[in-house]
Amino acid sequence: MPTIRDLVGALRRRDGVEAAILLGRDGLLIDGDSTEGIDRESAAALIPSVVSAADEFGSHNGPGALTMAILEYERGVAFVSVLTPDTILLVLARADANAGALLYELRRHRTHIASLV
Repeated sequence: MPTIRDLVGALRRRDGVEAAILLGRDGLLIDGDSTEGIDRESAAALIPSVVSAADEFGSHNGPGALTMAILEYERGVAFVSVLTPDTILLVLARADANAGALLYELRRHRTHIASLV
């Protein structure tokens, strides 16, 4: 059976992916792999506030708790996937990455990924 480390490594090896980071809802890094220059611990510390704000929005406007967010930036895309109430997966990809295929794979395998946590 694959481990979290296997999952993180497999995501990181995808074309255009610069980081795959598994973090706790408290912002602590659980595991991660990234290109040089990406501070995984800083990224992990910042993401829970994004998720909390999105959850708040969802609870007040009807769609419910956040399951996935896609944040597009000048030089890339961040995929934030809430796997369990306590764990979040952050995937950072370059702007030229196939974001559609990556989103499809993350959504398709979310349950399996969550089972590894």
